[in-house]
Formats: sequence, C-alpha cells, structure tokens
Amino acid sequence: MTHILAIVNQKGGVGKTTTSVNLGSALARLGQRVLLVDLDPQANATGAIGFQPPPQPGVYEVLMQDVGLDDAVMPTEVAGLEVLPAHPDLAGAEVELVPAIAREQRLRQAFAEQPERWDVVLIDCPPSLGLLTVNALTAATGILVPLQCEYFALEGLGRLLETVRLVQGSLNPALSLTGILLTMFDARNNICHQVAEEVTGHFHWDVFESVIPRNVRLSEAPSFGRPIDLYDPECRGAQSYADLARELLNRLTGAPAPGEAINH
Repeated sequence: MTHILAIVNQKGGVGKTTTSVNLGSALARLGQRVLLVDLDPQANATGAIGFQPPPQPGVYEVLMQDVGLDDAVMPTEVAGLEVLPAHPDLAGAEVELVPAIAREQRLRQAFAEQPERWDVVLIDCPPSLGLLTVNALTAATGILVPLQCEYFALEGLGRLLETVRLVQGSLNPALSLTGILLTMFDARNNICHQVAEEVTGHFHWDVFESVIPRNVRLSEAPSFGRPIDLYDPECRGAQSYADLARELLNRLTGAPAPGEAINH
C-alpha cells in the first residue's frame, strides 16, 4: 500500500516545506521509495531539493494538461527519493481548476495510474485551503500537520480540521489524521513548552513524540539545494528528522483504520 500524506497547514512559515524535503530524504535513507510532490506555486520544495530554475513539465502539467507522472517525476541526489516539481505557472491552477471537470480529483487520478510505484508520497501543500490543497486532501490517505511552537500555534487549526472533515464526507472517506508535528521548538523559550503541553493535552497520541528544533542548519540547507541529512547529517535538525521518519513508519504500520473520523 502506498501511503500518501498531505503535509498541510494554511498558516505559512510553520515548516511544511522543511518537513516535506527532510522527512522525504530521511524516509528514503530507511529504504522507502519516496515521492515528494511540490504543490506550492512558490516552488520552495523544488528549489530545496536542488532544482533551479524550476523544471518543466511538473505538477502543473500533470493537473492541467494530463501529462503522465513518468514524464514529470525526476530523480534527486538522494537514492530512492523522487520529486514532482513545481514552477510559478502553478499559481494559475487555482483559477483554471474552477471550471474543470472533477477539479478536486486531478491529483488522485494521476496517482491512480501508478498505484504502487512508491511506498510513501509526501505532498507539500500551499499555505491556503484552496483547490490545490483540496486536491492534495482528496488524493491523500492521511495528513501530517506541522505546528510551530508559538503563541498563535492553534489559530486556524480548527478551520483546517473542519476542511478535512468536509473532504472526508464528500470526496475522500479514507482520509485520516496521521499526526501533528511540533516544529521550531526552542527549549529555552517557556512559550514553546506551554504550546507543546497544550497541543499534547488536546490531541494526545496524534502528536508525534519527535519534535523539530529551531536549528540554523535547517534554515541554511535549502539555499544549497540539499536536504539536511546531506548538508549537515550530524546536526540536531538532521537527527530529529531521522527520528521522525522512524516514528512515522511505525505509526503507518499500525495507523488508524481507513476512514476513521477526525473528532477534534
């Protein structure tokens, strides 16, 4: 079974792209066949994995021009990790999808052509709840929510989970919450500890035990077009994503049954 995870939070700057790229690389190093899908028109994941300028064709052509995955997916420097890249044309897809037939299902239809090519697919979603994100949620088997350890961390999370419930009800009943990931954690900051306690107290086991620290090397790596385990494999950020990859695989093995409702 291919696990398709939408990495989603409509709030920007919470670590979606950082998590998509570095978790993908860490999973590949554990022997998983991984596809990273850059569904954000900013194309940050595409650049962070080493492609500048953004190549074509990419996810826009897959969604809007019926280009097959074989013609758009590219290998990366990491063995076992491939990428479906984005470029700025993707910004127009939100508008172009509005009148399209089966507009919410374009990405799912593309994956249906090659259902078992990858073990894990990670979709880096844009910071919005528009049609691109809905396409990701419709295609996904689960969602992973990065949550920054700051005062307004929970702001908007209720709206996101309500959108997920709507997608469950009308488009993808198999969608479930895979986990919430605390990011940018600073152990010296009291508010980080307070946010972690609040989130864990409310969501319990849904919160990953692995926590991503605020780490300078993590913020530097994208400018070199390399995931953190290639840029600085000994830093705390690299070790945290390696821990997350192992925890995620364990969680997927015993994941909630397909279609389990999100009741938060």
